[in-house]
Amino acid sequence: VQLQASGGGLVQAGGSLRLSCVASGITFGRNVMGWFRQAPGKEREFVASISWNGGSTDYADSVKGRFTIFRDNSKNTVYLQMNSLKPEDTAVYFCTADSGGRLLVRSASGIHYWGKGTLVTVSS
Repeated sequence: VQLQASGGGLVQAGGSLRLSCVASGITFGRNVMGWFRQAPGKEREFVASISWNGGSTDYADSVKGRFTIFRDNSKNTVYLQMNSLKPEDTAVYFCTADSGGRLLVRSASGIHYWGKGTLVTVSS
């Protein structure tokens, strides 16, 4: 199983980035997909998740209205569109996949698969 995230980089506050995560080795359409992040010196935290068919989404309060998660099952890819970025969004962003039957995921506990992460740095 591989979750290959990309799209991170350095951006000024107020700017935008789009993260992508391509999955292989799983039946993508049967997995709830998610994004978590970990800032330096902080614990890993939930960012967003999306149900197997894209019909349901969930966001952390800190990103609601600024970030959008969506997926293309034909491309085995989940995306995270990040707008109005803030310095506090600086973190390594991880893509996750879970086939445990949950509609959405908020907790890192029990998630089946994690990608290696992509670094997002937002300068002030």
